[in-house]
Amino acid sequence: MNIELLSLFMRAEAAAAPAEQPDMTGSFISSLVVMVLVFVMMYFIMIRPQKKKEKEAKEMRDNLQIGDEVTTIGGITGIIVRKGEDTVVIETGGDRSKIRVKLWAISENATVHDAQEEAVKKK
Repeated sequence: MNIELLSLFMRAEAAAAPAEQPDMTGSFISSLVVMVLVFVMMYFIMIRPQKKKEKEAKEMRDNLQIGDEVTTIGGITGIIVRKGEDTVVIETGGDRSKIRVKLWAISENATVHDAQEEAVKKK
């Protein structure tokens, strides 16, 4: 008797199973929307500011001139005495030692910062 009830129950459950399948389209679309929103947020929080910063650094390096006081990424401060295509020669210290560094290694142009600070103080 238990076997008959069990087989009857299993047949009823199998017949009802196809009718109870959930609709996966709605959850897929909502997942896709969430992923797109996360990517857009990452772009505006991480990628866009980094590109803007890189663009400003490249512009600063392109506008370097002889006589500008610069600081390298290693912390060496000096005055540009010669500028090449992808290198600059800076003069550092009291004994006027010269160091050749790559343009990408220049992190700050102190001459430009001083001029900007003076302009702000005058206003």
